[in-house]
Amino acid sequence: MTYERDATTLELPWPFAGREDERELVRRSLAGVRRGIVVTGPAGCGKTRLATEAIRGTDCARAAGTPESRAIPFAAFAHLLPESVTLHRAVQLLSGIRTLLVDDAHLLDDASAALVHQLAVHGRTRLLVVATDGSPVPGAVARLWTGELLPRLTLEPLPDEETAQLLTAGAGPLDALTADRLRRLSRGDLRLLRDLLGAVRGLLTPVPDTGERAWRGPVPLTPAVRERTAPVLGRDCPLERETLDRLAFAEPLPSDLDALDVGALEVLESDGLIEVDDRGAVRLAHPLYGPVLRAAAGRLRARRLARTPDQCAAALDAESAALAHRIDQHDVRAMPTPVGEWMVAEGGPLPGGYAAVRARFARLRGEVRQAAAWAREGLRGDPGDASCRAEFARAAAAVDSRGDLDPEALTDPYDAVRLGAPEKVVDRLGGVFARHADALTRADGPDLDEVAGELERRGFLLFAAEAYAQAVGAHRDPRAARHSRTRAVALARRCQGARTPALSGLALGQLTARQRQIVTLAAAGLTNRQIAERLTLSIRTVGNHLYSAYARLGASDRGALPWLDRTPEAQPA
Repeated sequence: MTYERDATTLELPWPFAGREDERELVRRSLAGVRRGIVVTGPAGCGKTRLATEAIRGTDCARAAGTPESRAIPFAAFAHLLPESVTLHRAVQLLSGIRTLLVDDAHLLDDASAALVHQLAVHGRTRLLVVATDGSPVPGAVARLWTGELLPRLTLEPLPDEETAQLLTAGAGPLDALTADRLRRLSRGDLRLLRDLLGAVRGLLTPVPDTGERAWRGPVPLTPAVRERTAPVLGRDCPLERETLDRLAFAEPLPSDLDALDVGALEVLESDGLIEVDDRGAVRLAHPLYGPVLRAAAGRLRARRLARTPDQCAAALDAESAALAHRIDQHDVRAMPTPVGEWMVAEGGPLPGGYAAVRARFARLRGEVRQAAAWAREGLRGDPGDASCRAEFARAAAAVDSRGDLDPEALTDPYDAVRLGAPEKVVDRLGGVFARHADALTRADGPDLDEVAGELERRGFLLFAAEAYAQAVGAHRDPRAARHSRTRAVALARRCQGARTPALSGLALGQLTARQRQIVTLAAAGLTNRQIAERLTLSIRTVGNHLYSAYARLGASDRGALPWLDRTPEAQPA
């Protein structure tokens, strides 16, 4: 994200979401006798925000490298040091600082980098050093972790569920396909994500009967988007630019190597602008490149190169067949589906048959909100499509207050296992689903854990979460039960708010005692003011506890809480 920053202030435009474990790790590294920590990660992944949250409320000095000052000795520490100073004297002056945050350490001048290294050697100042992966780093900074002076925390891209919370905070509830598109286009760069969201906020349209809004259509060419795609927009060689444009207008289908200039392709591949797979298919290396190149092309070039949805019909059918085959093989691990995603992004009608298969595939993966969105897209083009209606109802039920399983209306034998009644269907199932039924019948905790692991490997995240949840009550070893609970909670958080009987007993268990108390009252319908009066708390404190609880539960607001008020007796084994 982009912040307005000086030596003492840092404006934080979005609420902090995710990274709780990393934040606690950084805090612990700055406490006690520890010397500090180095935080690295790709540009825009939230390193500075994490560091700021970790030191919030503490007395911490700050310094930062900048591109403009890399040739000026001690430029990053100019506000903390006199104008003329030696390295030895600078170490003496700064050794009295208890905690020091050094941001953008990859941009430090050599003298500042040496100063940071010496402070780490002396060990009297606790250091929080932030650097960007993929950028040249001064040797003195790199030796902080290669020389084992400080531990290194490498940040991964923010998980989808935490990214969804940021999007909701920035623009309100978005339909799942819009949120997924924004995540794919930004590729974990939160600064780019924020810029894109700001650009499309005025283009969002209401999704009927949902309270959500959707974005369809071309990608806006904002300054940040142009900056990120400058490597392709700024190609000077006409042959290379022609090759990039032909690839852009060929999307979402891969291009054949034989149809393109090999010399230009080799240069573009060496520069990291295209990717060639094992079968010789060529694609642009970043999902933003295609939309931006198409938007920047003139009308005549676009007319010459553009591909219509009709030309993708065969590829869409092949994509649908591949999804159906994977479902039949009990394997719903994520697979590339660029054709369907492109058609939805363009805002065109989506065939009902494809939409239904795509919705079912998403639902089996535990992506219940995406499942509902895909079914809705199919119904938009054909309101009478029965398969889309059935999938929409199934997905919608998974996120309402009743859970998605009704004992009186089971549509699949495996539903009985998920309800905790495997003895009724154990002879009607096969493969991993039969093993699940058998383990649950025997109340075998270790076997349920093994089944859950296999379901997770096959992509059935919701089913895996339920199996782990069932293992909690089956384990005799409290440590094994805690492990199963942890895995169940972690997987359930990735299932877009799915609420099922097997998971209902786990939700409150991941909150603090005060959060459970407040969430229970909120689920019963009390307002923040009423909760504050009952518990003798401030309204702001109640709101803060609720926000933290939403983040842990994967909920967006109190409307998602009533399902938590389920009694323990209603839980399966």
